[in-house]
Amino acid sequence: MHLFIKCSCFFFLLFSANAQSSIDQALDWYNNESVPYISVTELQNLKNQIILDTREWEEYEVSHLKNAVWVGYDDFKLADVVTKYPDKNLNIVVYCSIGVRSENIGEELLESGYFNTKNLYGGIFEWSNQGYPVYTAKDEKTKKVHAFGKLWGKYLTKAEKVY
Repeated sequence: MHLFIKCSCFFFLLFSANAQSSIDQALDWYNNESVPYISVTELQNLKNQIILDTREWEEYEVSHLKNAVWVGYDDFKLADVVTKYPDKNLNIVVYCSIGVRSENIGEELLESGYFNTKNLYGGIFEWSNQGYPVYTAKDEKTKKVHAFGKLWGKYLTKAEKVY
């Protein structure tokens, strides 16, 4: 049932994304701020954090933040995170395209005791829009970012969109 609800919400988000004209508006509409935000600038200054990419593998392969660990969304397994990072006091930052899917994963982390979890405001789109580098699976800088879909891609303004 939980998966059905997530899938229903996801498709609602996908088809209604064109109603929002900015990342700020989209996040106001879709998120409930259940996971505290961290800005791109704040993340740049944060030390000793674990960065979790909550997008799908195809998106991660195109580009991701430096040293980000892919955990996925549809295939996310909390048990894998707990096994890899048993210290629940770690600073964890989750991100996706703009911060909607990552809020859902962040909620699961918070509920399981990872109380220092933050959601990157604007996700990889905002990161790229502000001119910060992204990296391929081969750890090479790239200007490409997976735009998730044409409706969401409008929020990515300073990168080469890949679909």
